[in-house]
Parts: sequence; C-alpha cells; structure tokens
Amino acid sequence: MQASMAGERRAKAANACRPAIETVDVADIPGGGQLHLLKCGKEFSIQFGRDELMGSQDHISEMALATLTSKRLGRKDGHVLVGGLGMGFTLDAVLAAWTADALVTVAELVPQILVWARGPLSHLFKDNLADPRVSVRLGDVYDVIAEASGRFDAILLDVDNGPDGFITPGNDRLYSHAGLGAAYAALRPGGLLSVWSSYADDGFAGRLEESGFEVDEIILPAYVGSTERWHNIWFAAKPCGPARLSQME
Repeated sequence: MQASMAGERRAKAANACRPAIETVDVADIPGGGQLHLLKCGKEFSIQFGRDELMGSQDHISEMALATLTSKRLGRKDGHVLVGGLGMGFTLDAVLAAWTADALVTVAELVPQILVWARGPLSHLFKDNLADPRVSVRLGDVYDVIAEASGRFDAILLDVDNGPDGFITPGNDRLYSHAGLGAAYAALRPGGLLSVWSSYADDGFAGRLEESGFEVDEIILPAYVGSTERWHNIWFAAKPCGPARLSQME
C-alpha cells in the first residue's frame, strides 16, 4: 500500500514538472476546419484535430525535401515553388541550397499561418520572409500550379500528411492524374516535383509514373534516432527530352 502511494506521488510530481500545453492561436482553414497552434515549454506544434502536422522539434525530413531536391537539380538559380509555409523549415533549407539569383514562391492556403510566421513562430522563420528571393502568395497551391506553364524548376509539396486531401478535400486534386498533369506542365524540362509524406503510398507512385514522371522514392527517419517511424519523399523528374505520353492518354 505504501509503495503504491509512493508511486502515485512520484507520478504526480513528474507531471507537475512537465510544462503545460497551451493553445497559442486557432486558424480557420478556407473551406472548413481549423488548425491549432500549441506550445509546450519552448516547443510548438501545429495540429489538425488530434493529428500533428508539424512540430518545431522534429523536422529533418521537411528540410531534406529541399536539400535533396537541390542536389538532384543541375541548376541552383531557378524558380522554386514551395507548397505550404508550415514552420518555415523547408523554406529555410531552400534559401540555403539555392543561389542568390533564385526565385522562391511560397503558396499558403491559410492566411493565419503567415501571421504566426511573423509572430509566435518568427524565431523559427528568422529573416527568411524578408529575403528578396522570396514572395508569398496566399491561396491554393493548386491554382498557382495550374496557371503556370514551364515556369518552375522545382515544386515542393508539403501541404498534407501525405498524397491525399487530409486537411481539406480540395487537396485531393493535387495528387490526382489531373493535378499531376498540371504539375508536369508547370515544370521546365528536367524540373522536379518533390512530395513529402508521413506514410508510404504505392498508388501515388504509380500515378506519378502514369503522368510521365521519372520517379525516385526515399524514406527518412521521422526524427533523429527513430527506428520505427519513417517519412517518405517522392522525387518526380520531368524528362529533359521530348515529352512522354501519359499512360492515361
């Protein structure tokens, strides 16, 4: 009995030492739903319902989305489209990997994310939003892609937890044959469409190939030291030669 009570006291004491989780802000998602910006001690988290979309502590694969894309491209002075601001880790890696002559367009669907980037998350974004290479477009990244033709050297997508419309059903079109066809058209020959995901999806890899891309897929640990949780990145290259016919045609 005494041992049990002592165990309870130790558990209560441990919990009392843990920082409380506080809600910093709530953002409405165009089309419905909300994102919550949470803080625990010095760490932040952006959550959709009970699912974490981004945390300030673990971001190696989000940065790898940019750095590994850059390594696969011949030129580092082109035009890069980043889908989603998140907590700024992908943008930070893009600016470090591309030259001073590059152009970086960031498409962000949720306006409040930009407010967070300039407010409670400004220490993560540093001065990157003021970088002369960067322009932020508030709106759906699909629309930015659909209106472009041979404009981008790289398109980096990290707008969902994977290649489906998890946050908003409208994102499904990004990963459909029509959306991938639009991305193919928006890229210059030799350009890359790079897509981050928290899970594997063989069907998506198949759609990329059917849309004319040459596909390479890698997996990375979700966080430093992880042996059980993995994240996926697809690198889909638009061939430099004559356009390939889609298998859907």
